[in-house]
Amino acid sequence: MSASDSEANRFSARAARYAKVGANVGGVAARMAGARLLGRKGEDVSSAAALAQALGGLKGPIMKVAQLLATVPDLLPPEYAAELQKLQSEAPPMGAAFVKRRMAAELGPQWQGRFGKFDLRPAAAASLGQVHRAETLDGVPLACKLQYPDMQSAVEADLKQLELAFALHRRISSVIDTREIAKEIGDRVREELDYTREAKHAALYADVLKGVETVRVPVVHPDLSTKRLLTQGWLEGEKILNFTGGPLETRNRLAHAMFQAWWHPFSRAAVIHGDPHLGNYTVFSDGGEPAGINLLDYGCIRIFHPRFVGGVVDLYKGLLHGDEARIVHAYESWGFRNLTRELVDILNIWARFIYGPLLEDRVRTVADGVKPSEYGRRQAFEVHRALKERGPVTVPREFVFMDRAAVGLGAVFLHLRSELNYHRLFEAQIDRFSLDELAARQHAVLEKAGLPQPA
Repeated sequence: MSASDSEANRFSARAARYAKVGANVGGVAARMAGARLLGRKGEDVSSAAALAQALGGLKGPIMKVAQLLATVPDLLPPEYAAELQKLQSEAPPMGAAFVKRRMAAELGPQWQGRFGKFDLRPAAAASLGQVHRAETLDGVPLACKLQYPDMQSAVEADLKQLELAFALHRRISSVIDTREIAKEIGDRVREELDYTREAKHAALYADVLKGVETVRVPVVHPDLSTKRLLTQGWLEGEKILNFTGGPLETRNRLAHAMFQAWWHPFSRAAVIHGDPHLGNYTVFSDGGEPAGINLLDYGCIRIFHPRFVGGVVDLYKGLLHGDEARIVHAYESWGFRNLTRELVDILNIWARFIYGPLLEDRVRTVADGVKPSEYGRRQAFEVHRALKERGPVTVPREFVFMDRAAVGLGAVFLHLRSELNYHRLFEAQIDRFSLDELAARQHAVLEKAGLPQPA
């Protein structure tokens, strides 16, 4: 890190963050641990509400981490997951004077002369930064994502708190080894700080989704972007929840677009958008009719080794045809070790849930009679209960965002109440699948975007 970087990972900023986070969260964590160890289950709801209240005033990565933890099935007790999910995008915004100083730090003192318009009031505020509407000198609409100050120091401090929380989790419950999960979350949150990398992610998705007319990707403006400022074209759209009461044809069209936005890049380049919450996409219209989705925010992109995709295909084929050897091979290719018949049966509980809509060749909902916020929770509980008898198991780190994407996407389908033949949609994505061809395609698109190849 350059010595001239005033927002490098500074000890003073980390120390201040430790104090702030520790004061807010420490007491609640101790309360949670005590209740768990003493078996006082009745305190779960009140402790969960207290934790959400403590985190609610903390702008920055601890809120991002809380959101991540809440969407990984069975990583937290359901009461805590439900409360933490409410924290999404509730960070207080930076004021106008502060925004001016931040913009000057990124683009220089004459920064306003590089825009035709720039609204100092944020259009959206999230955990690591906020978005401002602007225009180029030629009048092209822009979205400028400006990072909050001292985020690198805050991230390192908050991830240290995450390590402590996971260590506590392992002492309370040894069923699932969370060490790889902690590493994965840490790596992805650190990547989200680098808006230069996010710009490359957006370019990668624009390339991979080229020709998919129902999904739009914003254009990056490199001349108005830095490591902490990302400027992209503004994509007009409406919230997807505005269409949940619309005609089935419209809801199905939007669900199909969502399916394409997630599964097409995965099957074609082994990448996945790991943050499928409702604020990361809007609906665009064509001729007054909802036509597709704008896919927004490319900070949390997971790049997999092609063999991981091969495992996804193998497990699908194994479940579809009852091929146990192929199922075991899939789990082993992902990094599961010391598998027994009992452990495979337990893992299959979750696999059959995730793959359920893909295995049935018929028009159906993703899950009947399930609330979006509860999607996957029952199956995760069954897995956890079974592992108490047969575990423990170490979950490979790649599963954190793959599971998050699958559960988040399923929740969107439930919001839309879509009815599609998911089996045929998935079969179209993996038609004539070849591991060698996937590896070649991925190498080409990553090299073009300036992104490193997966290890």
